[in-house]
This record gives sequence, structure tokens and C-alpha cells, in this order.
Amino acid sequence: MRFVLAPDSFKESVTAREAAESMEKGIKNVMKDAECIKVPMADGGEGTVQSLVDATEGEIYSIEVLGPLGRTVRAEFGILGDEKTAVLEMASASGLHHVKREERNPLTTTTYGTGELIKAALDRGVKKIFLGIGGSATNDGGAGMIQALGGKFLTREGENIGFGGGALEHIHTIDTSGLDKRLKDVKIEVACDVSNPLTGTDGAAYVFGPQKGATHEVVEKLDANLKHYSRIIREQLKLDIENIPGAGAAGGLGAGLLAFLPSSLKRGVDLVIEYTGLEEKIKKADYVITGEGGIDFQTRFGKTPYGVASLAQKYNVPVIVIAGYIGNRIESLYDCGINSIFGILPGAISLEEALKSGKMNIERTTENIARLIAIK
Repeated sequence: MRFVLAPDSFKESVTAREAAESMEKGIKNVMKDAECIKVPMADGGEGTVQSLVDATEGEIYSIEVLGPLGRTVRAEFGILGDEKTAVLEMASASGLHHVKREERNPLTTTTYGTGELIKAALDRGVKKIFLGIGGSATNDGGAGMIQALGGKFLTREGENIGFGGGALEHIHTIDTSGLDKRLKDVKIEVACDVSNPLTGTDGAAYVFGPQKGATHEVVEKLDANLKHYSRIIREQLKLDIENIPGAGAAGGLGAGLLAFLPSSLKRGVDLVIEYTGLEEKIKKADYVITGEGGIDFQTRFGKTPYGVASLAQKYNVPVIVIAGYIGNRIESLYDCGINSIFGILPGAISLEEALKSGKMNIERTTENIARLIAIK
């Protein structure tokens, strides 16, 4: 019997790799000779670096970068097992978790540290970069990232603009002559699961600005600044990125990537599936087991279990999902290649207990699933 074990992390409880290992233990408790192919997964958000490094036997590096508030923070990036591919999460350098609630102000927060992460990956000689762009604290259109990589945004007087979304209104000239030359030889694939344009009521400022600390007045200013930013890009670089789906992701970082770097935006889980080689592993499987901390009707909008199940459905391989929390309207998931869904909690327990006992609960639940399968 061959099982492909492809879970996401159970956030704050177990990593994707730990979840896969616990699944394997549960199966082996019943089927000693079962073949278990462990493929730690992610959807491009938090945990993607760890999952892809684990899946490819790569390595994680930690460096100091400029955080969103201009203070030094510790950030990580991974080099995959092929030693030619880097995987980065912009949130590691420029994420909202680096900013206390009372300090949140997208007029001043910067993506500079994300650019430093990219530069550190280039220093390792990579030819391909996977960049997850969820969880940002910023609304600077990726200008800070480009500044870190050698690009310049100059005022009418020829001075460098400052950091943050509030500084974009001062851009008069864009100078890309100093951009890191190594970028020309690198392919950047961006995990982007939103389709928001850069500006307007569906854009970066209006949709995401409030959660980053922007008042209504600040949102209006940020949006006006992004419109100015996109106009300068259109006039000087001959690129119209304002209304491209995904341009508004991560406070307009999507737009900055598309305008200045050799980038393409793709759905996160699809990229992870590609990088882990999951399709080849699923083809010969008897069962696929996936899962994550919580599952509900929103899972079908690009979450890991949906991506895994859609792929398995292509090869008629049954998919079993386990989750710590089962939410509303999961019935819609049974049309997406998912055959059954199991909760892992043993009963009414506190959140603290649930998080602490994640490995044990995953192992026990998977063992019960294996016992059911073994009846045949």
C-alpha cells in the first residue's frame, strides 16, 4: 500500500514535516510494510520556506535585515536541495508581526528588508527565486525592495525619497541603472493568491490598508500615492501595471515586482506543488492524506488541501483530509477531489491543549484511518 502524505503545517502546533511524520507513524502502527512518501506542503504563506526546504533537503539561512519600521530584524530564507533555487517569505523581513499594533503606519513602513533577502539569495548564486508575499506590514508598492536592490526613486531636486507609502508622492524620476545586474539572470516566481489591482476601492490601500493601521484619510492618501507611482512607471518605464490582477498584493509589492524584476505571479499552492514534484509522487499512490489546522468552505480558494486534492483527482487517487478545526459548509469540498474529512481532536479540550498535543492527535487519527482502510 502506497500513501502520499502531503499536509500543510498545523499552525502554532506542528510543522508540515512533523505532521507528515506523525501521519507515517499512525499508518505504520497498522501497516508495517506500507510505503509512506512524505511531502511537506504549504500554500505560499507562512511556513512555505520550512516546508520546501524540508521537502527538498535544503537549508535555511538567517540574516539581519531592515524591518518594516527601519529597525534591524532577523529574517530567514531557504536554499532548496538543488542549490539553485531560493525560497523567501516577504513577511519574514517586512511582515505585520514585526510591528506592534500601536506602531502600525503604512505611510512609513518599508519593504527594504525584502530586497535585502533577495540580495542575500543572489549572493548564494541562485538562478530561481520563489517569493511568498502574504502578511505584509507595508503599502509602498515595493519601492523599498527596489531601493535595497540598487534602484533609485528621486525627487524633483534629485534627492532619494524616504521609506514608506507616504514617500511615493515625491517620486519625480525612476533610475534603474543601479539595479543588481544579477537579477537579469534570475527567474522570480511570486506566490500570490489575491487578484486585487494596485489602486481604487479594490486596491492595495483600500482593501489591505486598514489592517496595517491606516485610517480612512490615510487610505485615501496611500491610494493617491500609488496612483502617482503607477503613472510615473507608465510614463518612464512604459509599463502599465496599475490594473493587473495581483498588483495590489502585499501593499502593492506585486506591482513593484512586475514593474522592476523578472517576475510572474502564480497561485501559491500550485507553485509549491511544482517545486516539491508532488504530481509524480501522486500518480502511483493508493491514497493521499493531506490536512492543516483548519478547514472550511474557504479551503477551495487556494488552500493546500484543495490544491493537493485537485491534483489527485486528475489521477483518480482517493484523498483524505485531517484537520484540527472543521468549519462551515465543507460539503462543497467533496466536489473538489476530497473523499473524506476527519477532525483530530479527541474531545472538548482547550486551545492550549490542542496545540500542545498536535503530533499525538495526528498520529492517532491517521492510525484510525489506516485501520479502516485495512479492513479491505
